[in-house]
Amino acid sequence: PAAEHGTLDRRTAQRLKRVRIAIDARFDLHGHTQSSAHAALLRFVEGARARGCRHVLVVTGRGPEGDGVLKRTVPRWLAEPAFHRHVVAFHEAGPRHGGAGALYLVLRRPRAGA
Repeated sequence: PAAEHGTLDRRTAQRLKRVRIAIDARFDLHGHTQSSAHAALLRFVEGARARGCRHVLVVTGRGPEGDGVLKRTVPRWLAEPAFHRHVVAFHEAGPRHGGAGALYLVLRRPRAGA
């Protein structure tokens, strides 16, 4: 459903924001350092995909001035090969799910036989 990695098509983003697509799993990064967040997020994404989750929510937090470290860093991580192999696209969450302090991730479908 994405034109390129990192961009979620408008229709799917709107359906997630309006809660017309169920969120299969949620992960909150509050309380993590950058290094612990990276490892924990990768484990979460791998596990969610292995369980067959397709749409997940990752809460990064906004930070004190709206420019939190994880809010800025997580989108860059999602472009790394370790994440890119699991994540098709991502988009800022709607207000009901945390708004600018959260991201919707669309995970690749599990491989047959995997």
